[in-house]
Amino acid sequence: MKLLYLCKNKVAMRSITGIGETVLDIVFKEDQPQAAVPGGSTFNAMISLGRTARVRFPEVPIRMVSEVGDDHVADIITAFMARNGVDSSAVTRRAGSKSHISLAFLDAQNNASYSFYKDHAHARLDPGNLSGIGFRRDDLVLFGSYFAVNPMIRPFTAALLREAHDSGAILYYDINFRKPHLAQLPEILPLIEENCRLSDFVRGSSEDFGILYGTSDPETVYRDHIAPLCPEFICTCGANPVHVFSHGRHMVFEVEKTRTVSTIGAGDNFNAGFVYGLLAQQVLKDACSSLSEAQWAGLVRTAVHFSAEACRSLFNYVPEGFDADIRC
Repeated sequence: MKLLYLCKNKVAMRSITGIGETVLDIVFKEDQPQAAVPGGSTFNAMISLGRTARVRFPEVPIRMVSEVGDDHVADIITAFMARNGVDSSAVTRRAGSKSHISLAFLDAQNNASYSFYKDHAHARLDPGNLSGIGFRRDDLVLFGSYFAVNPMIRPFTAALLREAHDSGAILYYDINFRKPHLAQLPEILPLIEENCRLSDFVRGSSEDFGILYGTSDPETVYRDHIAPLCPEFICTCGANPVHVFSHGRHMVFEVEKTRTVSTIGAGDNFNAGFVYGLLAQQVLKDACSSLSEAQWAGLVRTAVHFSAEACRSLFNYVPEGFDADIRC
């Protein structure tokens, strides 16, 4: 039997907003550069949504809140967004500064280690670019990584997130915490917790939690750290099963096996697939806390579908023409 995790009715007018950083990723294999592609955790997800949700649901606006420098890299990034149907009007261009660069080194298993060249201390968002966003009930907001807790722009991101929350939007938070920021953890942890409280869904990887809490066990992380803040929790563990926790339920879903070229965008595209699933299943704000196991299975299956596809190339997103809808 074939099941399509897609509601046939017209999707109510909603928007998708991504809040996160932008970088230019330069990918190395055996110490030789293989590709240079625009990236950033939330950015990658938004490009994939531009290539899928924009096509399937053209009435749904897709926009990005971020910042770039005042250089040719910024030109590359913003032009790429435009080509992929992502509105960049809320992207701040920092005059006289350089855009962020990331070097990604793939090992024999095509897992990446990174060197970052970022000027977090001078990050800023232009309030004039943000004033016209406006959130409505059931809009979808994807945010995460260091951008969501960077103290330099926290007044702006916190205000946006509170506005989205108070407007009844659905907030999906990818913690995505990395070792380079470990020294800042005492300052950052309260901000992570505030983000979790504002969110309808929280996702993190076992790697994130090993750094944050000293344990990668999904049940322990949920019970001791996430459940008091947000009852809907997703823990991904690379190629291992996905763990989902919701109001006392613990569900485990298998991961699609695939030949891997690069894992750089794996988690980012999991997020994109999950948000696409929320749109396709017409999950509204009031239903987020009462999803059935079948609904969770459809959302995770779609998320894994996106993630597996992104791992099949050196690029950080699903390809144009990708069939996002799951059939089994």
